[in-house]
Amino acid sequence: MAIEFISTGSAIPAKRITNEELAVKIDSTDEWIFSHTGIRGRHVVDENTSTSDLAVEAAKKALLQAASWKSGGMEEEEAALREAALSLDFIILGTASPDFNGCPSTACIVQDKLGAVNAGCMDITAGCTGFIYGLETAAALLGINGKRRRALVIGAETLSKITDWDDRRTCVLFGDGAGAAIIEKTGAPSSGAGRRGILRSVLHADGSGSGNLMILRGGSRNPYRAGEVVDIPPHVDMNGREVYKFAVKALTDTIKELLNEEGIRVDDVARIVPHQANARIVQAAAKRLGIAEEKFFLNIEDYANTSAASIPIALDEMSRGGGLRKGDLVMTVGFGAGLTYGGNLFIW
Repeated sequence: MAIEFISTGSAIPAKRITNEELAVKIDSTDEWIFSHTGIRGRHVVDENTSTSDLAVEAAKKALLQAASWKSGGMEEEEAALREAALSLDFIILGTASPDFNGCPSTACIVQDKLGAVNAGCMDITAGCTGFIYGLETAAALLGINGKRRRALVIGAETLSKITDWDDRRTCVLFGDGAGAAIIEKTGAPSSGAGRRGILRSVLHADGSGSGNLMILRGGSRNPYRAGEVVDIPPHVDMNGREVYKFAVKALTDTIKELLNEEGIRVDDVARIVPHQANARIVQAAAKRLGIAEEKFFLNIEDYANTSAASIPIALDEMSRGGGLRKGDLVMTVGFGAGLTYGGNLFIW
């Protein structure tokens, strides 16, 4: 039995803010932002668009691909979407910017919008590692019950709504977007000759670093109080220096652990898909491990850091653009608030 990828999808907001546009407001330059982050621009939603809206758009693309739907009228497309949505046993959604604080889960809102009435739903709160955690969670849930066959795993974020746009340390980093993947339990082998699907995942956390990347206001630890004047909405606070050090070590440790546990060399891996947080982090990890930078897929220049959405957006871009071929051995690695980190190893 294998848990295989069968389709992907992504959703990117139309509005794009370039470094030049942002630099005017925060007294910086495109050259400084790009040299320190690898980012040229980021996409942001309008005020009426929520995280679930982006998640649904990405999910629909994945569902249509899973249904092998290519073209036709509106009625035919809607019928294909309804049938594909009914085939889902789970919807697992990673996000740091849910539609609502606490409840309901954004995954439940997505379920309703898709009509996926047979699917159990949950959100994963693992920061930028959300898709990696979500993929392993979905695979485990499919594996423990013979009747469950298919899961939709989504990473979706509207980070622009929890970004302090006057904080030059963080506002240059983040963007909005969603990525989705459908995984399915098949009869293919997961080991030995001809093995397929998800081979291995490693999930870790270091809660002692939780204060280095967090949303300070709005939860039970630091709630808003009646009569309080709120000048700045809840937003991401980050100790950039500490997160950078953690991230480089997290990437290198995860890559080494996946290679060692699977008993393979990095040359056996077709592509490494890292969380797109900062190009300098990936470059530092690659140098430390002696891995050519070309082995890592990066699209941060166009999208910035989309947190839990960054890896599934990258997978969809690679898949639809011909950057992944059936049978490729692929590794995902990421890190995020919590602090969390981990990776997946799978055959495409």
